[in-house]
Amino acid sequence: MQAVNVWIDLTNSPHVLVMRPLIAALEGEGHRVTVTARRYAQTVELLERFGIEHTVIGAHRGARASAKAAGLLQRSLALVRFARAHGPFAIALGHGSNDVTIAAALLRIPSSTAFDYEAAALQHHINCRLAQAVVVPAAIPQQRLRRYGAAGKIHPYEGLKEEYYLADFEPDAAVLGELAIEASRPLVVVRTPPAAALYHRFENELFSALIDELARAQQAEGVQSVVLPRTAEQRAQLARAPGLIVPQRAIDAQSLIAYASLVISAGGTMNREAVALGTPVVSTFGGALGAVDEALVREGRMRLVRAPGELRGLLEGLPALEERGAAAPRVRRDPHRLLELLLAPLQAATGAGAQA
Repeated sequence: MQAVNVWIDLTNSPHVLVMRPLIAALEGEGHRVTVTARRYAQTVELLERFGIEHTVIGAHRGARASAKAAGLLQRSLALVRFARAHGPFAIALGHGSNDVTIAAALLRIPSSTAFDYEAAALQHHINCRLAQAVVVPAAIPQQRLRRYGAAGKIHPYEGLKEEYYLADFEPDAAVLGELAIEASRPLVVVRTPPAAALYHRFENELFSALIDELARAQQAEGVQSVVLPRTAEQRAQLARAPGLIVPQRAIDAQSLIAYASLVISAGGTMNREAVALGTPVVSTFGGALGAVDEALVREGRMRLVRAPGELRGLLEGLPALEERGAAAPRVRRDPHRLLELLLAPLQAATGAGAQA
């Protein structure tokens, strides 16, 4: 395929990790890559840490539906203006970015969307209907996606997305020194829930109970707990909890996970990173499980905890870092396969042009 201009939009921290090797692959093949990003969680910090050139456009507008709708409209139009000034682009790519899919549709640019959690209905109704390719794990039954308008556009891939973007990853012990982690004690890595506030809310009762259990485990078992917040508000709240290590900026979380005795996460990506890196993992996710996580639980590769009472005992008897056995064998998958699927609309257009 001849060199083209590719536009990638990133709206959340995990998207940076997914797209990093794809950006490198595109540039290695001579394509020009333009990256836009929304200021949310550690998205911009991670782009800076990986040295990926980018333009920040817009920020997360909060959890209220009216704010989300206004943010979607305003940022999509801002992306249209950006693309007109910096294009033309042959294709637009996103991992769950509604904004770029809408902007691409308005500009009549082919687009591909990717995701690995099928229950985000509003997001998928937009992206699956407007994008020309929908790239998802093969574990998601295709009938779950048809209601979103994805029929005829689905491009499945084997395994976990984390097995692709971590294919070239080897853990770096420098992060342990950065956080003053002691090898003679167990290490638990915790990811906060997606909700903006952590305490005094019904949906976060489980996380609040976990914080209490971590404090007890520190006293009784010497457990070191690193909690990775999503937002500045969460970071400020966690700073008031005793005994927790709360990084003040984006760190090498994947290395931390690889060395950990246990990972406990209320989200999805960090759980699957632990699976991909062979680290024991417990999910405290309170929403409807997606097909990928259903499979991991069914296969015994991840444990699901849904009630505070189930937390007791999880933190007892964990091995110290220096006593941890060998991690489970890793599966490493070629990220070029993901890139091939995302670029399917271009391949289709090229083939149609050749036939014409």
